Parts: sequence; structure tokens; C-alpha cells
Amino acid sequence: MGRADRQLRLIAEILQVAAALRVEVWLRGGWAMDFFLGEVTRDHEDIDWFAWTADAGALAEGLLTRGCQPVPGPPPDLQLDFAKDGLDNGFTLLDRDVTGRVVVAGGPWAGAPWPEGMLDAGPGRIAGLRCPIVSPRAQIEIKRMMPVWDPSRPRRTKDAEDIARLEAALPARGDRSA
Repeated sequence: MGRADRQLRLIAEILQVAAALRVEVWLRGGWAMDFFLGEVTRDHEDIDWFAWTADAGALAEGLLTRGCQPVPGPPPDLQLDFAKDGLDNGFTLLDRDVTGRVVVAGGPWAGAPWPEGMLDAGPGRIAGLRCPIVSPRAQIEIKRMMPVWDPSRPRRTKDAEDIARLEAALPARGDRSA
């Protein structure tokens, strides 16, 4: 079984854990793009997620009971990283500011707003697997702006290719990113 198939199985397992805990999670990054497009478009190094900071403890406990192991990484108030069977998952934590905007939960950018409407997309699908995803328009903005927001993260070829795929698909899909 290839890495993409193994990652899809892990995505399904994480969705089961989140549902059992009544915790919201959203795919972001390359897998969010693929779920929007409805197919695996490229190899993915890891699985990137968003989750609410208030749910971080319960989510971490739930993942530990399913055999996920914590991986040291960014500050734990910003992101939780786990590995299972050689597959990496990163859960970037979200919060809301006093006006209700979705913001970075912790770390050096705590309180910085994420793109408007980021969590408002409908679920994406690959085959029979349905998953909440970050809106395609927000994905595009995040991929374009990350090197500006965090100069230590250079522009990557795969990000430019992902942006082109998303922009090409938006008109054809009736712009489900609202």
C-alpha cells in the first residue's frame, strides 16, 4: 500500500477520533486541496490540520489512545505534531479574538488573523471519504502569503503548483469556497 493510501486511512481514523470527541478538525495544505479537487494530485509529506485550541487536550488524548505518538516541534500552544506508522500529522491550533475572528492561537504570531471565511467551505471528498477542509480561497492566500508572514519559509514549487490547480478548479466548481 502506498503512502497516499496509508495517509487516507489515517485521515479517516483521525476523523473518527474527532467525531467521537465532538472536536472539529479541518484539513489544510495539500490534502485540503486534494479533497477539494476530489483526487490525489501529488505525494504529500504529511497531513496538515486545523483544530481549536480549546480542544487540543482532548484531541491529544484521543490520538494517543489510537497509537499516535507526540513529535516535538513548534510551541505546543501553536501546533501539536503526532506520528503514527511513519506518517506525520500537524494540528495548527486556532482561537477566536474578541470580535470572533479566527486567529493564530499561540506562538510568536498569537492573535494574528487567519483569512476571512477560512473555515466556511463545505467538506471535500476523495472517493467515499468526506472531510472538512479549509476553503480553497483561504488555501491560496495562505500559500501565497506564508513566505511573507514567515520569511524563514521560502516559496516552494509545490505551493505555486497547488495555487495554479486551485485557481483553475474554482470557476469549474462554481467557487464552493465561500
